[in-house]
Amino acid sequence: MSLFKQILSAIDNPELEANSGQLGNILGVVQQLSDSNSNAANYGDIQSAMSIIGKFTRSALQEQRSHGGESQAQQLVNQFAGTQASPLAVQTLFNNSQIQNMIATISNKTGLNSQTINTLLPVLVPLVLNFLKTGNNASNVQAANPVLNNFLDADGDGDVDIADAIGMASRYLGR
Repeated sequence: MSLFKQILSAIDNPELEANSGQLGNILGVVQQLSDSNSNAANYGDIQSAMSIIGKFTRSALQEQRSHGGESQAQQLVNQFAGTQASPLAVQTLFNNSQIQNMIATISNKTGLNSQTINTLLPVLVPLVLNFLKTGNNASNVQAANPVLNNFLDADGDGDVDIADAIGMASRYLGR
């Protein structure tokens, strides 16, 4: 099941945290970043960057899960998911080599310079995690998160559909 279908399923499940407002907040931040005069990123660049960040995030959370179990990966999602910038989220999830690889990959795909990407990463990483947080159980924090589990157990083909999820969420919310 695609990430967005999993998120829609979470929205339809009253036991899970997902709601249209959460998606709207994520899309609002993406739109603000692409409308901002302080960086050269357009909406497509932001979507591409989030997709690449999603790939790196999947690997980082899979590694955390293999060392500390599902609860460790879920704890990181809970701790750093949001719509505010968090340099600590980037530093906690990724080592310096991963950050440099991520920056180079985003730059090659979008044409954005490394300084712009460094500015965007602390905002985009929490947004990616916020998508994953939609699967949290609203009343039982120990319960499995189906959105996160689906994301981590994906086929590993390198195609992380965060960009697709953003586009579909935008259509779903009529933006």
